[in-house]
Formats: sequence, C-alpha cells, structure tokens
Amino acid sequence: MVERISVRQARRIALAAQGFGTRMTAAAGIRSTEHTIAQRPERAINRTIGRLGLVQLDSVNVFERSHYLPLFARIGAYDRAEFDRLAFSGPGDYVEYWAHQAAIIPVPSWPLFRWRMAELRERYGSTADGWVASNQPMLDWLRAELLHTGPIPARKIEHDANRRSGSWWGWSEVKTGLEYLFLFGEVSTAGRTRFERHYGLAEQVLPRHILDTEVPREDAIRELMRAAARAHGVGTRDDFADYFRLKRAPAEAALHDLVDAGELVQVSVQGWESPAYLHRDARTPRTISATALLSPFDPVLWYRPRAERLFDFHYRIEIYTPAAKRVFGYYSLPILIDDRVVGRIDLKSDRQNRVLRVQSAWSEPDTPPDTAARTAELLRSAAHWQGLESLAVTDRGTLARAIAGELGVVTALKS
Repeated sequence: MVERISVRQARRIALAAQGFGTRMTAAAGIRSTEHTIAQRPERAINRTIGRLGLVQLDSVNVFERSHYLPLFARIGAYDRAEFDRLAFSGPGDYVEYWAHQAAIIPVPSWPLFRWRMAELRERYGSTADGWVASNQPMLDWLRAELLHTGPIPARKIEHDANRRSGSWWGWSEVKTGLEYLFLFGEVSTAGRTRFERHYGLAEQVLPRHILDTEVPREDAIRELMRAAARAHGVGTRDDFADYFRLKRAPAEAALHDLVDAGELVQVSVQGWESPAYLHRDARTPRTISATALLSPFDPVLWYRPRAERLFDFHYRIEIYTPAAKRVFGYYSLPILIDDRVVGRIDLKSDRQNRVLRVQSAWSEPDTPPDTAARTAELLRSAAHWQGLESLAVTDRGTLARAIAGELGVVTALKS
C-alpha cells in the first residue's frame, strides 16, 4: 500500500533534506551547529555544499551575488572570503561545470558530467557551418596558449580576436572559444578573481585520477538522480530530474533502478498529481525552525512547479521585466519562516552609504503574526553580514510598514 503524506510533512522533509531546521542562537545571524561557524567556517561551508551537491553561480549583485545566499540561508552569517578561498582560489576541492546552470560542484562529481560534455560537443561541434567548425584554428591556438601560460583570465590572453564583438553577451571570439571548450570538458576553471574565471586545460586543473575516471552515461545519470533525491528528501521524477537538468526518459529509468534498489519508496503527497518518491534516509521532523532569505537560485526554488506544490507560492524573478511592469521588485527574495514562505522582499546593498535598503516587502496570505518581527531580525543579521551600518525601508508592499516599525525606522515614500 502506498504511504500518504501531507503537503506540510513534504515541506518539512524537503527543508530538512536541504539543511534547514536548526535554531538561531542569541548572536544574530549565527545558527547553532555542532561547532560554531566562527570556530570552523570551512567545515560548515563544506558540509552545506556537500548536502546540496552544487551551488549555482550568478553575476547579479544587487543585495549580494546569488551563490553566497544559500549558505547564509542555512548557516547564517559566515565569512564570504572563506567561501571564495574554498571555491575560487585555485585547483582544490571544487570545480565549475554546467550541473544545473553554471555551478560549483565537488571535484569528484566532474566525471558524472562527461556524457553531457560529449552531448554538447555533438550539438555544437558537429555542425559544418557552426561557430566551432568555423573557428578550429582559434580553438587550436587557445589549447596551445593555455598549455603555455597555464590558467589565465580570458582578458589576459593576447590575441587580435580578443575584443568584445561576439554574439554571446558581447563576448570576444577568445571568450566564446574558451566557453565552448569549457562545455566540452577540455577546459576547466582554476578559480576566479572578482568573479572573473581563470581558464585552464582540464589536465592543469583536475587530478589525474579524476580525468581518468570514465562513468558510463546510464551509471552517471543514476548517480545524479540519487544525489538529487537525497537533496530533495521527497519529490517527483521531474523534481529530481530538474536538479541536474536531466531529460525525462533517462531520469525515469534511473528512478526505477533506485526504487528497485530500495533507495526510494513511492508515496502519495496530498494534492500532487504525479507519484512522489521518498528517499530512504529522509527525516520527517515534527517542526522546522528557520528564518531565511532565499535566493532566486536556491535549490529550494529552482523548479518553480515544485515550489508551487510545496509552498503554494508563485515566484518569478523580475530582473528582465520592464520596471513599469514589475510587481514585486527587481530582485525580490522569498522569505522563509519555519516551514512556510511568508513573503518576499526586494533588497539592495547601498555600499557607498553603508545602508541595506528594503525597496519593497510583501506578505503572502495568512502569514504568522510574528512575520515582521522575525524578518526585521533577519534584516539586521543580513546588514551585519554585508558590513552595512543601517537599514532603510521604502513604503512599498503589504509588509513594508510593519517591518519598518519593528526596525524602528521611518519608511520613505515610494520611489
């Protein structure tokens, strides 16, 4: 008989699997863990990335770049320089690849994407009149140049074609070539400086045993589905498949393998039309204690249909929406309190004036009575984490005035 679980149980399972649930300590922005983050930041960061399996990268920097936010949501204020050291300071425990989108992944996960590298080479490299076929001399030159220089930012490569004229976001031909080689797995990243990639040949970046590891496509997809299921706790086939952007047919085959192996158990979640699957190691906590800002690129929100099923929360990022048509703001962040998404808030770090600006704040229906108070405390923590000295609130949105009252500030008029 298929076990039935409620949506609220599913939310708690999902949030626990994603690393939420520990209580905030008295020190604002620091979550209680086995060891305090201040004492062992590397351990807390590594443990969180290990639980998630990847961290999506994004260059938008209004409040803070997105890849710093999932850790802040789960472990509170932490040293971003420590994250940079672990993720971007050169060959180490992490490397970049297109895992969901561009993402940091543990180095041992890199061979699991060889099939994707091969598929991308087939897609972009086999077209006779495509960019890759038309620019083989450039690609050969880049391979030789990286062999000579070692890892290097694209802008430092001396070539006549290294000018912003390409069709990809104004990329130069050199940058375009490097990105293709990155997709194909020939080139990898040896860190970043001020978010600028340092490109190197894969053999200059990755250990030999990683380069020599060949994982058959079917086995790799099964392993990625296994990791996705563990990170979800409970979910549908499409939920799991989206985590690493897998196609439905191979994801379905891998799902059946995991069910047959006893790693997943089919369950029925109240209100979900598709079958759901519970990971055998998933916890079902009685409560979730959390107060967090969620990045638009947090794994909890990646797959919007899942977010709507779990939280009854419709979310769309409005970066690319004309200002006059935006509903909630340029970069609104969902607010998680315990096991509910209770609102969204558009934040901007005004570093010149050292002010965290709340540009709008909106509540969802039936929010808990302590929403404004807990959000205000979260904002104080966020400002401290960002090195900002004060907060300002614009009177826009159903939650703005209540937050301003809790912060003890006067709201500014709508801009």
